[in-house]
Amino acid sequence: MSKVRYKFNTKSLTYEKVKVSVKEKIWYVLSYLATGLVFATVTIFLSNKFLPSPSEKKRDRELEAITLKYELLNKKMAMVEKVLADMEDRDDNIYRTIFEAEPLPKSIRNAGFGGSDKYADFDMYDNGELMKNTALRLDKIAKRMYIQSKSFDEVVKLAKSKEQLIQSIPAIMPINQKDLSHAVTSGFGWRTHPIYKTPEFHPGMDFTAVTGVHIYATGDGVIERADNTAQGYGNHVVINHGFGYQTLYAHMSRIACKVGQKVKRGQLIGYVGSTGLSTAPHVHYEVIKNGQKTNPINYYYSDLTPAQYQALVEESKKLTQSFD
Repeated sequence: MSKVRYKFNTKSLTYEKVKVSVKEKIWYVLSYLATGLVFATVTIFLSNKFLPSPSEKKRDRELEAITLKYELLNKKMAMVEKVLADMEDRDDNIYRTIFEAEPLPKSIRNAGFGGSDKYADFDMYDNGELMKNTALRLDKIAKRMYIQSKSFDEVVKLAKSKEQLIQSIPAIMPINQKDLSHAVTSGFGWRTHPIYKTPEFHPGMDFTAVTGVHIYATGDGVIERADNTAQGYGNHVVINHGFGYQTLYAHMSRIACKVGQKVKRGQLIGYVGSTGLSTAPHVHYEVIKNGQKTNPINYYYSDLTPAQYQALVEESKKLTQSFD
């Protein structure tokens, strides 16, 4: 029920009922509606401008989750890069050094790949630059891992080859110590020739023993020569050990191997004698590396104690007459 309004008449000093026309009523109603509409419009505008909508809230939550995952991904990539860098460093400075191989050049490890168009598809996204950088970083890690894997394959081959090298290097004496008449009668270097009595370079070491004492291969290899046709050596054997190593055993009374035969370190190849240009039973022993005759004293580390080795070194330095 609408309220009845009154107004005070100053002339009659009485209250009179106010009569509202239909037009005024309509005007009042329209003014109220207009005010409400304006208020609602302002409220909606401010809400849209300053308060997030449900869809925006959902989008913000998804963006926050993606940002968190990206940060975790960055940390994982940094960890992988650190481990990979450590593997590369050990590969170049430890593994390849042990196996006497050159480190991989930086140009190979850090070589470029792909082109600028490879990541063009990311340009259509708002965060395209971020996505491109991440994809590029992952691709670089993947390539470095591939190169490192190939490098380790090569290191494995080097290791297998190194094992064979260790077995092939002439690392023992050609005669058992207990069978020697003397430690050494003539070392590597200048000596007096036993027959011509003139100074002559002696390219090996002479070990004296009674005729028939066993002579052993000093490293794994293949018999390259076994005959008595070389001047002065008499019955002699040459073993090719590979990796640039050869050994020669001369003045044998009898040869116990044949050309092409594979032998192992410590295997019997002949017997002590005095054939060829020799004055007494002994074995003349040479070590040849890359075609150059070297001092055999440097290759007995698998056969002698430090004290025995030092004694042999001192004995080999004495200026004595050789037996061949």
